[in-house]
Amino acid sequence: MTAVPQFSRLLTMASYFRTHEYVTVDQVAADFHITPRQVRKDVGVLTFCGLIDGMPDELIDFDQDLMDDEGIIHPSNLPINRPMRFSRAEAVSLIVAVKAIHDVSDAATAKAAQSVIEKLSALLGEEAPVQIEVAAGRADVRDGLAEAIDGGRRVRLTYGGLNRREVSAPVVDPDRIEVHDGKSYLVAWALRADAWRTYRVDRISAVDLLDEPVQDHGVPPATVGSVDDVTTTVTLTLDARAAWVAEYYPVREAKPLKDGGVKVVLPVADQGFLTGLLLRLGPAVRAVDPPEAAADALAEARAALGK
Repeated sequence: MTAVPQFSRLLTMASYFRTHEYVTVDQVAADFHITPRQVRKDVGVLTFCGLIDGMPDELIDFDQDLMDDEGIIHPSNLPINRPMRFSRAEAVSLIVAVKAIHDVSDAATAKAAQSVIEKLSALLGEEAPVQIEVAAGRADVRDGLAEAIDGGRRVRLTYGGLNRREVSAPVVDPDRIEVHDGKSYLVAWALRADAWRTYRVDRISAVDLLDEPVQDHGVPPATVGSVDDVTTTVTLTLDARAAWVAEYYPVREAKPLKDGGVKVVLPVADQGFLTGLLLRLGPAVRAVDPPEAAADALAEARAALGK
């Protein structure tokens, strides 16, 4: 018995027992198309369910003797009959979650999410609201991606951004949008790379829907393009002026130096990003290992100086 079907059945059972206060085990088994033995197991699981705090009177309870002796199920305590009341912590948690959905959704979903946020915020009164920010990109880009994902259509992206020194136009089969560390990413199959890739949504400036359906590329990895997926690393030795790099970027290792500088091991998935960072840091970079990782930055700096 897998967990997902059982979980769905338990949710239905909790409501079922509201209108079936005295019902036989055999009748429940027939109604849910399961065995009487499974019914008894499900009832046992339900006794651990209830309201969030989980106090004794907040858990579902059944007359165990009646079920054992006569095969009749009677809920002696069913707290789900009570109106739901959110605590402040619960309301805040929901606002944060729904706000994240709002910031990465298409217009229709964002409108519904905003309505939920306003209602939850009203529960907090003068203490509301909680503010979060998600780097979700422009609304028209999100709408275009949502349309492509829902319609199963291939798209051409105009992709660039502050940390990329070139604008590209990858053709991709979009799969989903997910959020990590306050940033939203498009997970898609890149045709040119012939592999799964992630694209920061706030770096996509345009989405062109193509008259081609997406193809089946198998199941995408659960997490794509994370820091741990990057195999290339560069070690930078920086003086105190650039110590902020250790906090601003997802480094794999940061070793403080006695004079206030820092040595960081930085994962690099894009050479253009590294070149731009080195040019930005300039003389604050003391050493780069391996040295060839700085070749592009040195070449551009010399070209700019006419050397």
